[in-house]
Amino acid sequence: MDRKVKEQKRHQQKHSGPKVEKKKLKRQGGSTEDDERKRNPKAFAVQSAVRMAKTFHRAQDIKAKKHHIPLVDRTPLEPPPVVIVVVGPPKVGKSTLIRCLIKNFTRQKLGNICGPVTIVSGKKRRLTFMECNNDINTMIDLAKVADLVLMLIDASFGFEMETFEFLNICQVHGFPRIMGVLTHLDSFKNNKTLRKTKKNLKHRFWTEVYQGAKLFYLSGMVYGEYQTQEVKNLGRFISVMKFRPLVWQTSHPYVLVDRMEDLTDPERLRTDPKCDRTVSLYGYLRGTYLKNKGQVHIPGVGDFQVADVNFLPDPCSLPDTQKKRALNEKERLLYAPMAGVGGVVYDKDAVYIDLPASHVKEQQEEVRPTTELVQSLIDTHATLDAKMAASKVSLFSGSATLDPADFDEQSGEKEEQVWDPNTQRKRRKVVFAEKEEGSDVSGSSDEDDESDDGDQEEQEEGEDEDNLSTFLKEARAKSETSNVREPPPVKKQKLEERKEEILVFADSEDELEMSEEEEEDGRPGDSGNCSEESDDGEEAEDDDDDGGSEDESMEDEDEAAVATVKKQSASEKEEEEEQGALRWKDGLQQKALEAFLWQQEAAPNLRKLVYGSVVEADDEAGEEEELGGLFRVSRPQNSKKFQANAFDCSRFHPDTSHNWDLEEMLNSIRDCFVTGKWAEGQDAATLLKEDEELYGDFEDLETGEVHKGQTGQHNPAEQNSENDDHDDEAEERLVKMNDDEVQKNKRIEKKRRLKERFDAEYDDGDATYFDDLKEEMQKQAELNRAEFEDVDDETRVQYEGFRPGMYVRLEIPSLPCEFVTNFDPHYPIILGGLSSGEGNVGYLQMRLKKHRWHNRILKTRDPLILSLGWRRFQTIPLYHIEDHNGRHRLLKYTPQHMHCGASIWGPVTPQGTGFLAVQSVAGTKANFRIAATGVILDLDKSVTVVKKLKLIGYPYKIFKNTCFIKGMFNTVLEVAKFEGASVRTVSGVRGQIKKALSTPPGAYRATFEDRLLMSDIVFLRSWYPVSVPQLYNLVTSLLLPVGQKDSWGGMRTLGQLKHDLGIRTKPNTDSLYKPVVRAQRHFNPLHIPKELQKALPFKSKPKQQQPKGKMPRDLQRPTVIREPHEKKVAALLHALTTVHHNKRKKARTVQHTKHKEFLQHKKEQEEAKLKRHKEARKKLYRIMGQMDQKKQRSSLKGTTQDN
Repeated sequence: MDRKVKEQKRHQQKHSGPKVEKKKLKRQGGSTEDDERKRNPKAFAVQSAVRMAKTFHRAQDIKAKKHHIPLVDRTPLEPPPVVIVVVGPPKVGKSTLIRCLIKNFTRQKLGNICGPVTIVSGKKRRLTFMECNNDINTMIDLAKVADLVLMLIDASFGFEMETFEFLNICQVHGFPRIMGVLTHLDSFKNNKTLRKTKKNLKHRFWTEVYQGAKLFYLSGMVYGEYQTQEVKNLGRFISVMKFRPLVWQTSHPYVLVDRMEDLTDPERLRTDPKCDRTVSLYGYLRGTYLKNKGQVHIPGVGDFQVADVNFLPDPCSLPDTQKKRALNEKERLLYAPMAGVGGVVYDKDAVYIDLPASHVKEQQEEVRPTTELVQSLIDTHATLDAKMAASKVSLFSGSATLDPADFDEQSGEKEEQVWDPNTQRKRRKVVFAEKEEGSDVSGSSDEDDESDDGDQEEQEEGEDEDNLSTFLKEARAKSETSNVREPPPVKKQKLEERKEEILVFADSEDELEMSEEEEEDGRPGDSGNCSEESDDGEEAEDDDDDGGSEDESMEDEDEAAVATVKKQSASEKEEEEEQGALRWKDGLQQKALEAFLWQQEAAPNLRKLVYGSVVEADDEAGEEEELGGLFRVSRPQNSKKFQANAFDCSRFHPDTSHNWDLEEMLNSIRDCFVTGKWAEGQDAATLLKEDEELYGDFEDLETGEVHKGQTGQHNPAEQNSENDDHDDEAEERLVKMNDDEVQKNKRIEKKRRLKERFDAEYDDGDATYFDDLKEEMQKQAELNRAEFEDVDDETRVQYEGFRPGMYVRLEIPSLPCEFVTNFDPHYPIILGGLSSGEGNVGYLQMRLKKHRWHNRILKTRDPLILSLGWRRFQTIPLYHIEDHNGRHRLLKYTPQHMHCGASIWGPVTPQGTGFLAVQSVAGTKANFRIAATGVILDLDKSVTVVKKLKLIGYPYKIFKNTCFIKGMFNTVLEVAKFEGASVRTVSGVRGQIKKALSTPPGAYRATFEDRLLMSDIVFLRSWYPVSVPQLYNLVTSLLLPVGQKDSWGGMRTLGQLKHDLGIRTKPNTDSLYKPVVRAQRHFNPLHIPKELQKALPFKSKPKQQQPKGKMPRDLQRPTVIREPHEKKVAALLHALTTVHHNKRKKARTVQHTKHKEFLQHKKEQEEAKLKRHKEARKKLYRIMGQMDQKKQRSSLKGTTQDN
């Protein structure tokens, strides 16, 4: 291990040569290409017009392929979190990957992955992770809402069927971005095998997705987690990925539910546990705008009407919409209520404080301040009002105690113990009292109509912790502002509580100062700081007239004490500075303003000194109370209503009638300051530019920052003397601001020039149709954004609906009780918004094709489960094909490798929507589960599907070409309907139905081309319309018990029913194969009349030939019997003939062989001859070519030099 690491040879840059010269020229701003064009213009001329045209066409093709159809950018200002679905077979590492990605982004470990997990991945992007299990229902639902799919593949095993099934589902419902992730790569011991496997899997993945699709490799695991660098690289790709909007998602609002609460009346549940439930569902709104009181579909449950929709403060807001605090950074980065992560959860009418036991165990060693606060709240067995009501105070030793019960104190909020069946624990639900005049629970409700925009933004910034502090503040504020006030010792007790909380929760001196500024501004402070200050600016303004000055007096005294406590705690704590900046400079202007106001308020009251009293309004005179009969509470700041003759000019009261946030008010006093314009030519910017020559560069002695002057170089001695002379801090700040502004203008100008240069290169100076279209879409997007830009959310919601990106709460009544009792967070709940016509059910015409990987063809009238739009339902399709004459003919089975039509009864869905079909969603099959795919064509019953019907009849009377047919119809009316129809016999004789006969019923007269026989069968080929079965059976998989959600059965096919019931099909006897026995037919002899025989030609006349009898004996040849000598001679001749034939055969074989050899030899000679000729021609042509080149060169040189 002590071997020295060999140092690599360092790169030595060249100092001379053509490349170095080019680089030097490039640095100097020159262009080598222009010089070369001037020096050698022919080298840059067009050499080939054809090649130039090809190059131009290719460049234009590549440019055109990059163009997408421009769409209007409807992305909201705060986009909803990106839905990332992690898909893969079981035991492939889905949960581990999600945990590693969450740890990478948030530095937190999440033990159990249940439901959607939302995290903040950057300043402008949030991510929602959702694990997809092996259930086909979950795969279908999540493919419809996914923005990005992480497809996990076990490299040691290869591709599994679930991967291809999910890819086909995505292709049907709009293809999201897909990234492959290879796991289990550490099981390969051989590097060569690993590389080969990677290559094969990559190319197969490219075939299914697209060429060049991203495939990540997770090489191995360390302590049960993937390697940090690989997860970080994957996280970077996810953070910067761009998404193309999908048609279905952008045209429908939808919510991926991350929290569910049952709002049903407990008394009703006690009396009837099976009653329908009222449920509120929470999640981020995606897609398009959602209208209130609309209709939604929950896949796996059904269609429902929304009773109410509200938007809530964002539980996982982006960092740029909130103040960054070191305390709550950890909680705000992760939001997963179904997984038990979220801490404080807000509702429209309740606040839930959730602290799982596992979370406490993990944090026992290092307890966070927020945990202590929440733990203390949970451990409290009595409410704050109950504690205050039970508290007694004794002012002096031996004196009687003061009991708040003697004063008619109104109680504040109450709590209600609610048993939560989902988490199996008691939850403390806060029940708010009736709203009083001018007071409301700020931050816990999104229906606070009187709140202004600023307060609403502060609510959103504060989020969970602010709302908790608001809840505790109001409990104290209500008890303080009741009819009879508490004694002062209570305030001391509160101060001690505040001191203790500040010591616990303040991270640094800077945090103390920042929280103090926030408290003085009326903004929410740290979440753990439960002080009794005014809740926020809204309530302070509303309650000014109703005793708000009492709160102010309390606040003034408390603030002084808090400042003392903060100074003591600041000296004891040594915290690191945030990013090394001097934070004491923050808010200097605000601190100075507050100090001035406090000083003016503390000025002596001259009127009181002169007259001895201050005249106030009559209605405020009786508000002073006596405590214990000893003391009188004096609150001079209790009211701001002074009479006109009681105006005290010695005290300074800030004028609240001017709104200094308005630009007009700022412009009215802008010229009163140093930076204003005092006279013509005396502008602050002009004077500062003139002072640049005097002051030049200077150095900030506190921060060490050196500021450069913008003028030319000055004498250093002059600069030092000028800096020594002018050391004013205000002037330095102004110079610095001016310098920053100039630098900023320079950067903006540089960016503008670069953009113009880029536009000039890209657009080639001439705008195309594509550019015009893009510009039009851009203008439309800007118009859409500017329409409601300055309108508050409450008003915008009434006009345009709830916009995407909002965290909404949907209240849905009449949900089946099984939805709540059988709730499983591992299965996604999706609220898909339905447009106006999508809630109806009717006839649908579709184009369908059986999937080529499905091993069985589909049969008409067999129930099929379709995924269409948001819905999953079972229906009975009729397959048909269109003939050349427009007739839609019913098919018994789907054709192989070919599209066919299908008619179903189902939900009305827009034309062009894709769908997929599966035969069963129960369990996991070994085969490919997706049976067919297709698209919606039409939405009415315009297509009439017909099937062929053959009616059979038999002739019972035959005339020449006319027959009477029976057995085909039953009544005269049926015959009348088919008059004029074409009929045909089995032998091919065509005919036509003429008229019905009176007897027997159903018989008719028909004419034919030829005479029929009694054995002929007449049939009529007709087309019979078929009605589409009206079956629409929703797949209610989410209503099944936990563990059985993948076992939804539905309607069974006829084959499944017979198999389950053990019924064997009886075969049709006519369809059985049996030997065909045909009786031989005997035809009568042909009889030709004699008159006709005379007219026939001779060859056609029948010949009257007599049958041959036996030959007479005398005419028969006698048999020759040879003598022995003759037999020997005949045998010898036969032998000689045989020998002769054999010799001739051998000679012929030899001759054939010789001839074959001769032909082969002759062929070889011909080939050699051709070769010689070819060489001679080649030599001759070479000589001729050389001579031509010689002549051409001599002609180019001019006169030959032979002379």
